[in-house]
Amino acid sequence: MAKSPKTVYACSGCGHSVPKWVGKCPDCGEWGTMEAAVAMSGPAAAPRRAATARPAIPAQSIAQVSAKQAQAKSTGVDEFDRVLGGGLVPGGVVLIAGEPGVGKSTLLLDVAHRYAAAGHGRTLVATGEESAAQVRLRADRIGALHPDLMLAAETDLASVLGHIDDVKPGLLILDSVQTVTTSDVDGVPGGVTQVRAVAAGLISVAKERGITTILVGHVTKDGNIAGPRVLEHLVDTVVHFEGDRHSTLRLLRGVKNRFGPADEVGCFDMTEDGIVGLTDPAGLFLAESPDEPVPGTCVTVTMEGRRAMLVEVQALVGGSAKDGTIPRRTVSGLDYARLNMALAVLHQRGHVKCLDREVYAATVGGMKVMEPAADMAIILAVASSVSGAPVSADIVAIGEAGLTGAIRRVTGVPRRLAEAARLGFRHALVPPGCAEGAPKNMTVTEVSTIAEATRIAAQRWAARA
Repeated sequence: MAKSPKTVYACSGCGHSVPKWVGKCPDCGEWGTMEAAVAMSGPAAAPRRAATARPAIPAQSIAQVSAKQAQAKSTGVDEFDRVLGGGLVPGGVVLIAGEPGVGKSTLLLDVAHRYAAAGHGRTLVATGEESAAQVRLRADRIGALHPDLMLAAETDLASVLGHIDDVKPGLLILDSVQTVTTSDVDGVPGGVTQVRAVAAGLISVAKERGITTILVGHVTKDGNIAGPRVLEHLVDTVVHFEGDRHSTLRLLRGVKNRFGPADEVGCFDMTEDGIVGLTDPAGLFLAESPDEPVPGTCVTVTMEGRRAMLVEVQALVGGSAKDGTIPRRTVSGLDYARLNMALAVLHQRGHVKCLDREVYAATVGGMKVMEPAADMAIILAVASSVSGAPVSADIVAIGEAGLTGAIRRVTGVPRRLAEAARLGFRHALVPPGCAEGAPKNMTVTEVSTIAEATRIAAQRWAARA
């Protein structure tokens, strides 16, 4: 006899099932994603052969498929287009996530205005978080008014789809996917079931009608996109909008992109009149040159995706800790663990006594530098602060410091050096084997150890002095 159906609990994110409900999925680790489902066992649970149907459009040779329908259209925001791989693709779905108040709605309102002004068709902005009047006030402030920019304040999926039928937009922006609900499924607004159903419905319409769709997503306290993990798999492009509330710098970072590179980064500046793209953001991360050089600074070149950016690292070494207390270590924009490691290597291998002294290290402009390529710049900045001898202003330092005191190779050195040479730097310290392909107007010195790097930097300053 066939066994009766039984209830199991399946994760809406990864599909893993368990016989009893649990708060956290044992497979993917997501919380609150286990939902009840009916499972059959015995002969009744045997899979049945799927029914066949004649397709509406027959399969054709790939050489006969036209690629014109998938050509990207520029939005008019160069940094936004850079991250997307050239622009918005008809029928493509983009998911943009970021912290509250970082400027997602302001950026997308500017994108919607420029898209409509470029003559690509009507743009529909469906907002579920603000009223239409609130969005109008923001549009007045940033100058985003256009007859083809349509606005609707809705929180019901059926109403949003109705607006799509009436407006027939070329671009749809939904702000945000967590605020829209559908009556077809149960669940609270913003829940896993609702978010998945709303996203699936909009993606289906976007693919069927060729409507470019941008979904705004909330993030959790850990910085991950809220909702089911499957949401990131359904969309074509996932980007994160990052920024510090105490800084005007904003970074649009690509995470997934089916139509272009997934490691591009766009730079924006938050102003009173909106968000402005920064084609050349180097000036934000370099301090203004003082009349007299100051010890404790060194410039490095970091890679944000495929983009090289010059960043100035500053260090201040204070007095020695007393009474056996642990010396203070404070960082801003740098990795705390890497700073401690760099200090230990400098103390032991570079013979610069600094482990018992207070150290403060920061980057200029609020830039976050976490890659190992900045190790040499951190070490030179600390050594300069200890000795009181500044590092020459025309030097950039690139390289990872090993625990043995050796300088290790890093990726993208030619691109880093080209960017430094473009901004006027004429001398670079790089790991061994990285001088090949350097710009002709730049002197590149290969250093193999921390001690050698500090010695060359000191000699360079003595020669200039």
